[in-house]
Amino acid sequence: MTNLPLIAPAAALILFAVWAMLLVVCIGLWRVTQVITGTVPKGGFNPGTPHGGDAYWRLNRAHMNAVENLPIFATVVLSGLYLQVQDPLFQLLANVVIVARVAQTLIHISSGAAPVVLMRFTAYLVQVLSMLAMAAIDLNAAGVSLPFPH
Repeated sequence: MTNLPLIAPAAALILFAVWAMLLVVCIGLWRVTQVITGTVPKGGFNPGTPHGGDAYWRLNRAHMNAVENLPIFATVVLSGLYLQVQDPLFQLLANVVIVARVAQTLIHISSGAAPVVLMRFTAYLVQVLSMLAMAAIDLNAAGVSLPFPH
């Protein structure tokens, strides 16, 4: 594992947040373009209801999914930092999460076709399992004995 070019878990967390912010900037640019071109009137973006084309809505949902998962990732990373976790697997898993997050987003934005949805779910599952494993490492560092191997 030491030969892999890994970033620190805190850097992965910052990149996750930056990714979510980049997505909201893309949404903002999309909306501004729609208003400037007269395609959508000012105030024509109703929150909470699908609006715009399919690609725009996929971008919107990809952003919301990133925002929904950011606090979970932040909790496991910051807990690991607080507990001074030194496990190399923790660092590797943080890297896996950020790579899988970017992949999931790009897949989500690219298409809503059934095979693509399966790929998107796979990328999401990798993130969830990685964060669960990170949480298990955190709990172990906190002295909590888990009923399964870690």
